[in-house]
Amino acid sequence: MQGFNQLNKAFDNRVRLGLMAILVVNDWVNYKDIKENLSLTDGNLASHVSSLERIKYVEIKKQFIGKKPQTSYKATKLGRKAFADHIDGLEKVLKGQ
Repeated sequence: MQGFNQLNKAFDNRVRLGLMAILVVNDWVNYKDIKENLSLTDGNLASHVSSLERIKYVEIKKQFIGKKPQTSYKATKLGRKAFADHIDGLEKVLKGQ
């Protein structure tokens, strides 16, 4: 089955899969929104973001809004391509291809 060859180990965890699903349909998404949407702890989100940042699938932007720090995330072109290939692979597996 060709579809299995397209599956990416980076997305074998529900948190990373969910994180990328949010990021590929949005431009920049802030930390709080991701944390709430995926029902994560600070540490859990940080560790998964770090693993995706390490392989250059996620870009991080830190800035101050007034006096409050805000962290936002965006899927990189490489991350978007890897995620699209992974989803394509999943679809092929489900179709028995």
